[in-house]
Amino acid sequence: MKRDNDFSKPVDRHNTYCTQWDFVQDRFGEANLLPFTISDMDFATAPNIIEAMVKRTEHGVFGYSRWQHSDFLSAIQGWFKKRFNNEIQTQQIVYGPSVIYMVSQLICLWSKIGEGVVVHTPAYDAFYKTITGNQRKIRPCPLNRQDDQWVCDMAQLEKLLAEPTTRVLLLCNPHNPTGKVWSREELVLMSELCKRHDVRIISDEIHMDLCWEQAKHIPLSAITTEPYALFTSASKSFNIPALTGAYGIINDTASRDAYFNKLKVCDGLSSPAIFAVIAHIVAYTDCDDWFNQLRRYLFDNLSYLKKRLDTDLPELKWQIPESTYLAWIDISPLKIDDKALQHRLIHQEKVAIMPGDTYGDEGRGYIRFNVGCSREKLADGVDRFIRAIKSFN
Repeated sequence: MKRDNDFSKPVDRHNTYCTQWDFVQDRFGEANLLPFTISDMDFATAPNIIEAMVKRTEHGVFGYSRWQHSDFLSAIQGWFKKRFNNEIQTQQIVYGPSVIYMVSQLICLWSKIGEGVVVHTPAYDAFYKTITGNQRKIRPCPLNRQDDQWVCDMAQLEKLLAEPTTRVLLLCNPHNPTGKVWSREELVLMSELCKRHDVRIISDEIHMDLCWEQAKHIPLSAITTEPYALFTSASKSFNIPALTGAYGIINDTASRDAYFNKLKVCDGLSSPAIFAVIAHIVAYTDCDDWFNQLRRYLFDNLSYLKKRLDTDLPELKWQIPESTYLAWIDISPLKIDDKALQHRLIHQEKVAIMPGDTYGDEGRGYIRFNVGCSREKLADGVDRFIRAIKSFN
């Protein structure tokens, strides 16, 4: 049955041990800020997911569980076919507690301490942490802006891939924080360059379901048959990261077996979180109406943000990103110091918006603004952001 979901109704997340609201002081140094920060949404997840979890809770027994069954595997297979017209093989599917955990394990399996991992920058901050935390070297490949598009210098990328100790290209597809959606031509070329230089690709595709207008997500699994790893989750699309749980594809048997050995034998993670398994099954098989309504609301939020910025700060010339509910806004035309702006946002306007340098040096002069919230909250946050900017005049 189709339901009308009211995403405009604010949900009070205070006192739920919520990172974005209850622990905003950890990152911004002050409590009780209005947050537009970590990439989760303020929306309740789909009612069908909640109902399925309530039903499972009422059963009352929470013993060890499994994910390697047809309900889970066929739900994933069906989602890839339905959303991306991509046929995946269920025997290649793997499971893990989070995308970053899985990325970390493959970095360790496919490279040695001191070897290089190429990353397009600015980059999701957890990429830097997992690379350096595993004692590998970051090889940054900066994205360039050309006519409101983010472009990879493929010649520069090949130089990095050709380095004798480069072992992995860690791809973010779609890209966080810029919102870039990689084209088929770009993915094919990157795959060919990696094959030429014996570099393996790990693709984080957690934002794959949130592409806008003509931008189309193309999974790495639709591009190459060379050994690769693709990791993703329903957590961003259905706002369920607190359930834990991610999955992916490792297409060569030896690497898949080695990953399972790390997961089960070394780290003792043989039993998944049952609510994550249930949520993925229901999300991918019984929540299309909810998800399509969510997508429309998020895009309308991005459109609202653009209208406000075009009216009040036209010099920014901000454009809606190709994907994600994360607005990557270039504030450099304002000639305002990043730290000075953050100080006024936090201490004057009591609002938390992610500073661009969180995502590396290439992020300086930007902010990342999360619009995954009610329009009422978004309007309040935009008001505060604009007031902070205009206070410098």
